[in-house]
Amino acid sequence: MTAYVSAFDLFSIGVGPSSSHTVGPMRAALDFARRLEASDNLTRTARVSCTLYGSLGATGIGHGTPDAIVAGLRGLSPETCDPAEVRAAWSAYPAGAPLRLAGIHDVAFVKDDIVFAPRTRLPGHPNAMTLAAADAAGAVIAEETYYSVGGGFIRRDGEEAAVASVGFPYSYADAASLLALCDEHGLSIAEIARLNETAIRGEQEVAAGLDAIWDAMAGCVDAGLHADGVLPGILKVKRRASVIRGQLEASEADGHRELPGEWLGAFALAVNEENAAGGRVVTAPTNGAAGILPAVAMYWWRFLADSGLGAGNAVTPYGELVGSALLGFEADARALPAVDGLDEEQTAEANRRRGIRRFLLTATALGSLFKANASISGAEGGCQAEVGSACAMAAGGLTAVMGGTNRQIENAAEIAMEHHLGLTCDPIGGLVQIPCIERNAIAASTAVTAARLALRGDGSHYVSLDAVVETMRQTGLDMSTKYKETSEGGLAVNVIEC
Repeated sequence: MTAYVSAFDLFSIGVGPSSSHTVGPMRAALDFARRLEASDNLTRTARVSCTLYGSLGATGIGHGTPDAIVAGLRGLSPETCDPAEVRAAWSAYPAGAPLRLAGIHDVAFVKDDIVFAPRTRLPGHPNAMTLAAADAAGAVIAEETYYSVGGGFIRRDGEEAAVASVGFPYSYADAASLLALCDEHGLSIAEIARLNETAIRGEQEVAAGLDAIWDAMAGCVDAGLHADGVLPGILKVKRRASVIRGQLEASEADGHRELPGEWLGAFALAVNEENAAGGRVVTAPTNGAAGILPAVAMYWWRFLADSGLGAGNAVTPYGELVGSALLGFEADARALPAVDGLDEEQTAEANRRRGIRRFLLTATALGSLFKANASISGAEGGCQAEVGSACAMAAGGLTAVMGGTNRQIENAAEIAMEHHLGLTCDPIGGLVQIPCIERNAIAASTAVTAARLALRGDGSHYVSLDAVVETMRQTGLDMSTKYKETSEGGLAVNVIEC
């Protein structure tokens, strides 16, 4: 069995503000509605209800969980829905209006049909929810319990976790076996991931898919950099990314070259402000940590990829590129020669996309280790599981595109994760805003520092990535529940919510 998780599962395009509390529950509700339809129970259903347990019950309202459930029951998918259709789907539900289940069958529904049970924890996972359908007489005709296990992944109670090794030719269980596999076949970590992906999809489909992930990430950065106002919720947090962008652009217009690190922080803030607003984001590997990988990748794209483009160039959509450069993964993105059919600027763009694919594939191989051997769920492992994992993935990805060896990549990921051990998840007001937004900016900076330290060494180091992953797992088990996305401890109880 392999730890490997496909890039197209680990990096899923969805909506904010939480992969565990919004995307996962939305997928569970959609799955429930589809099961009703497939079993012919849909037309018999007169009412649906949902009970949210543990962390979902404790911080569900702040994370938009009930809204996501209503949207999913209506047949909306987080990958394709308009985020505006999810916001306030429950909180502003019109009294007396029917709910169109699966988009085709009207049932009775009131806001109280979603029940919060924060003190009840089911053994399967801290993020648990039970959906039930009743007939006109009130008899339950279908009931399913789901676990939102982090990163938007869900598991139905009684259903074994999917075996990740199906279709993947390069199996590894931990970082040590991943490095051994690379040595045995003379491959980079990114190549291992690419060969796993192309075993189940065509190479062009993989390239296009990775580009689509990057386009969504870059689009989220751009949207956040140009959005003003106040984020939803009781905290009334003001957006800052747009203001910082204006300051940096004004300074550059005056002839001052601002430190790339200033932009790095702005990129991360931009993504997580969009996430907090319920916008379109990419789980990386979760929504709460969604700003770290895009920020570090954009930092490389704009400041480190020596392609001849200025720092102010916008991201070109995938469809505007043509030629064989689209299929490149492993060529040095800083040294690819001109490509037939592309002008100099398009060739530079193609070079960068080659690097971004390597970045994402490397991050996928590393993120798979955390998901398989520890956790990427804040409700299970605290924020070390979310922000720590994302920081390690970003550090490894940046090391890869900067020409690092496999062992330097593993070293960078270890450094990044080591310095997030024990990080708690205690969002004020149950909102993915404080300390979550700033935390992504800090972690993006840590990822860059970890990559730089690893690149200055030869890859040898005392503490292995596997040891840090195991330590994170143990620390998560030992951590008090009040520090695991329940808003029952830490900042959440020591800061007044007004």
